[in-house]
Amino acid sequence: MKRQQTLVVGIDCSTTATKATVWDRSGTLHAESRSPIKLYTPAPFQFEHDARQWWQSCREALAEIAAEVDTGRIAGLSITHQRESFVMLDANDEPLRPAILWLDERARKDVALLRDALGSDEIRRITGKDPDPTPALYALHWLRRHEPGIYARAARVVDVHGYLNRRLTGRHATSWASADPLGLLDMASRQWSQPLLDILDLSTNQLPELVAPGAPIGELGHAAATATGLPAGLPVIAGGGDGQYAGLGVNVLDRRRAYLSLGTGAVSGIMADDYTPSMAYRTMTAPVPDGYILETCLRTCGHLVNWLRDTIGVGDPAGCTAEALEKAAADTPIGADGLLLLPYWGGVMSPYWDESARGALVGLSGDHGHGQMYRALLEGLAMEQWVATGATLRASGRDIDEIAVLGGVASSDLLCRILADVMNKPVVRAATAEPPCLGAAIAAAVGCGWFDDFETAANTMTRDDERIEPNPGHAARYDELKPIYADLYPALSGITRRLAAFRRASRDAD
Repeated sequence: MKRQQTLVVGIDCSTTATKATVWDRSGTLHAESRSPIKLYTPAPFQFEHDARQWWQSCREALAEIAAEVDTGRIAGLSITHQRESFVMLDANDEPLRPAILWLDERARKDVALLRDALGSDEIRRITGKDPDPTPALYALHWLRRHEPGIYARAARVVDVHGYLNRRLTGRHATSWASADPLGLLDMASRQWSQPLLDILDLSTNQLPELVAPGAPIGELGHAAATATGLPAGLPVIAGGGDGQYAGLGVNVLDRRRAYLSLGTGAVSGIMADDYTPSMAYRTMTAPVPDGYILETCLRTCGHLVNWLRDTIGVGDPAGCTAEALEKAAADTPIGADGLLLLPYWGGVMSPYWDESARGALVGLSGDHGHGQMYRALLEGLAMEQWVATGATLRASGRDIDEIAVLGGVASSDLLCRILADVMNKPVVRAATAEPPCLGAAIAAAVGCGWFDDFETAANTMTRDDERIEPNPGHAARYDELKPIYADLYPALSGITRRLAAFRRASRDAD
């Protein structure tokens, strides 16, 4: 008698590891495993992976969960992954060089070159994104200029999803929710952009076939089945990028809510039906076949939290534990005793798109210590989200009722309370610690026929945890501080641009 297939697998191949998770149709997690991926930094501001580790870590993580559950009960699997990262393959599907990752900044000059060649408005019209080093478009342009021999030998250029799909099923295919962040997709048609491919001297034959999220990619091949312990013939369903799928894992399909992923960076998004590119946000394809995500992104969130702890902890490590800093910041009044932090340690994307922007602590005095600096950091993150979300809602003509938070930094009770007060919206914590994996599992569940549509699947498989309401008195106090914060970037932008030019000239002189 055939066993009932009541489980699906959601895979998340991220910057640091691949996670494999097993879920049932109620959204309950049954098993999880993790296999690390080594990050390489061959030069300052350059970040790479050995793409073969994408498959190795995926295979290892799947083998671990295969040993924990009855694999005959698994109906299918789907993948979410780090976005914008890509690898160039030869004719045998072997990497020609290390993969270049989403946080790589080597192509800053190429951003300017393509901006001059095409214009920001045209790039935004095609890709939904203002010129910025994050999409693969600019790194590919850099490779064409700096490594022409390798570039000429590339039989294929693939994202993480496309690479893993090939290893799992033998098919060169990816979801347009995976291809979109590369910056090579015509967002209106959801096809590869021929004008951009012409500039890069690439053809569509060198890129994966595009399919809709939730569509079947293929079946698990015998070699992949042997390597993972999963049954051959298992359906592999198209997933998408981790930003969109984190949103799916907290049910961003509910138009009343925004999601806010507080990890290394801070990524937020809302659903939209129509394609309306704007400087106020990055337009991404939705984690479902129709619609778009209007996304804001701050490069530094958890990274900035760790940086501040390490920096101010010198000489007093006991006072700079997460617990000690949270308590000291909670005991500090709103406004951090007159201290403001601008969290642009890695420049700013939407809504200003200024690569030379840098962070600032404004108002420092001898009266300020750990508590004030840490509270200023948390308030800076919250007020920056207020700026970014406000610009998105004004540009799109939308409003929201609540914000679903996820990610490691969302474990800060104080930050969640500050967010609720600054945004003057309820903040809801996700019930699961792995929303991107759950998003992939939802795609697998839809693709396997468990649900008729993504909306039904997301309503069934996602759950909220704690709900934090704004404090009216605190919200009123933040309303007095917001105009001061809103003036910070305009007041400092000219100075940071001059500093960036001075730094470039100093490096050229050296």
